[in-house]
Amino acid sequence: MKHLAYLNKFFWKYRGRLLLGILFVGLANWFRVWQPRVIRDALDTVVDRVKFYKEHGGMAAHPEAMSELSGKIAWFGLAVIGLALMMGLFMFFMRQTIIVVSRLIEYDMRKEVFAHYEKLDLAFYKRNSTGDLMSRISEDVSKVRMFLGPTILYGLDLTFLFILTISSMLHVNVTLTLWALLPLPFLSVSIYWVSTLINRRSEKIQQQLAVLTSTAQEVYSGIRVVKSYVQEKAMGRWFADQSEEFRHKSLKLIRIDAFFFPLMALLIGVSTIITVYVGGLLVVQGKGVTAGNIAEFVIYINMLTWPVTAIGWIASLTQQAAASQKRINEFLHAEPAILDPAAASGSVLDEPLKGHIVFENVSFTYPDTGIKALENVSFEILPGQKMAIVGRTGSGKTTIADLLVRMYDVSSGRILVDGKDIREHPLANLRRRVGYVPQDVFLFSDSVFGNISFGKDGISREQAEFYAKSAAVHDDIMDLPKGYDTIVGERGVTLSGGQKQRVSIARAFAKDPDLVLLDDCLSAVDTNTESRILGYLENALADKTAIIITHRIYTMLEFDKIIVLENHHITEAGTHEELLAKGGYYADLFDKQSAGEMTE
Repeated sequence: MKHLAYLNKFFWKYRGRLLLGILFVGLANWFRVWQPRVIRDALDTVVDRVKFYKEHGGMAAHPEAMSELSGKIAWFGLAVIGLALMMGLFMFFMRQTIIVVSRLIEYDMRKEVFAHYEKLDLAFYKRNSTGDLMSRISEDVSKVRMFLGPTILYGLDLTFLFILTISSMLHVNVTLTLWALLPLPFLSVSIYWVSTLINRRSEKIQQQLAVLTSTAQEVYSGIRVVKSYVQEKAMGRWFADQSEEFRHKSLKLIRIDAFFFPLMALLIGVSTIITVYVGGLLVVQGKGVTAGNIAEFVIYINMLTWPVTAIGWIASLTQQAAASQKRINEFLHAEPAILDPAAASGSVLDEPLKGHIVFENVSFTYPDTGIKALENVSFEILPGQKMAIVGRTGSGKTTIADLLVRMYDVSSGRILVDGKDIREHPLANLRRRVGYVPQDVFLFSDSVFGNISFGKDGISREQAEFYAKSAAVHDDIMDLPKGYDTIVGERGVTLSGGQKQRVSIARAFAKDPDLVLLDDCLSAVDTNTESRILGYLENALADKTAIIITHRIYTMLEFDKIIVLENHHITEAGTHEELLAKGGYYADLFDKQSAGEMTE
């Protein structure tokens, strides 16, 4: 239960509804327990009146006997129906309170988990699969909801019914009560044994479900590769193997339940037999037990059938919820490596950046892989300057962009933005002021307009069209079936690679950022489109600090500084003319690119 202690804050939040629900559970069971008493009185009344008539001349001598007995039985019948109606009414109210609370807490938990996911850093998402993340926010939260709703409801119902029923039984006859409840210790031992097994197997099932979800998600995301390599059968076998493992583990849990519930029914049956036998002996011996009491006890025992049987079900749901809450807590207790200074102060800032960037002996090693990306990198960009970063694949170009938007923090050295350490800037304000077009373009399953306006609220359709024209994608959008209202599909699957890149560029332009980071964002566009985009950049970036990461050399843009990265170091730095004069990697790349363009 220590893992489920996390839910206490939600219980406190909805304490009013829960207390009302507990009251309704108590009232429902109070009316339920009265029904056997009425039936006892009815049976004893009939037995006593029949005995009286037999002792005084028989039923034939009393013509009023049938009408008298019929009236009394009808009265008792109406009383039982009235009690049942009251019990049903309060059962309705208890479900409307406790079950509704479970749904409200489920809603709160999903929001909390999702919000916490959004706070976690990029390294966390590299360590954990998407399927596992989805499993914890969907399947695991649903398991916990079953504990919050049905488990608590029936647990309270069971508790009240036990207390009221057993106290009523003890009030009638202590000896008969002890005999009737004799099987309960065996029940307790069974519950303890089964609960231990359920806990272990439930946790394994949830872990395997996460694997299964991850497997399916990975195949769906990579369906193009699967089809192009004709690996449908292989992936199907892989999924079938994971499904078989899930089935095998689920069947183990089901076997425990299948063994447990018949055991409960057997123990209840034994209690009924004991009640009838011992009660009959007490009636014969004249120990204050009547035939009505035996009927009352049999009804009580049968009333306890569901609660006693439900103990196993409640134990199973509780153990599954504990296993699921443990998995949820693992992520909720994960702290983001990127700390936001504004979160500690509670302040929300919206200040522009001047764009003065300084890297001072920056080194960075990826925390999970141990791969070194940058080593002693130093450079400075003044406000409004343009810088190009050129280098081979794996030289650390993209890492510079990730560090500037604080997807990671430097391993050593420091980055200054407007004279202040980047770690001292409010995280939201920093990222709001940076227009970043990553190398790996991602579009949401939304309309084209929704994707362009994603980074800034309140953008009009005319503004979106302007930015789309600036990114040379307006004509392509107008050719789509519904223009700007066309849904691009998951990850922008309905668009080509070049179109996705240009929509992503338009999205960055729409933020009207102070600092622009373009990471190889023109790799999938043709030469004419590239010229149009670069022409806009020349004007749009006139007063903005810009860093363009590329494998190509853009002669149409005039850069204040160009750095060449190789083996995680800066090997060359200067203007275009200065680097050509040095005759190094940059000059060699320029010669090859110029020769290729002449060939084309």
